[in-house]
Amino acid sequence: MIYWTLFWEFLKIGFVAIGGGLATLPFLYNLTVKTNWFTAPMLVDMIAISESTPGPIGINMATYAGFTAGSYAGGIIASLALILPGVILMMIIGGAIQKFKNSPLLLKVFYGIRPAVAALIAYAAWEIIKVTMITNSTDLWQAQLKYPAIGFFLVLFVILKRFKIHPVLIIVMAALTGIFIQF
Repeated sequence: MIYWTLFWEFLKIGFVAIGGGLATLPFLYNLTVKTNWFTAPMLVDMIAISESTPGPIGINMATYAGFTAGSYAGGIIASLALILPGVILMMIIGGAIQKFKNSPLLLKVFYGIRPAVAALIAYAAWEIIKVTMITNSTDLWQAQLKYPAIGFFLVLFVILKRFKIHPVLIIVMAALTGIFIQF
């Protein structure tokens, strides 16, 4: 039963997560609420692992989530279910997009989708920030900020922005810091 549920949930995510792997985050967060497969802090760990391993983040996260819920078969099923809608849609609309790539209507559709993708990613970022930098994030009026985590976030953000360091080096720096300091 778990395998069918994994397949169905990740198939749905694959159909609606337009914009790449980060756009899957709100749907994965919803799975933390809907199922007991993984928790919100585990989702943050999934993101860190998925970002630091080769391959698309969405597939990596589906594999990790599927493995967490259903071992090796779960990882394979979740990954295949996530990519299946994209394969199907690209086969159906791939030729049409080429044919109508200069269509004003198609360009307007894509301009309309972009803010939705940005909103999905921003929502996911907010959920990650709550888990990482705010205690008692379920009730924001009672919440307390994790100042060391916020400070570390700001330092890493400035380093990324100012020095254009490769993200893998940031992840390695963060992992090494995490060995000595727990935020």
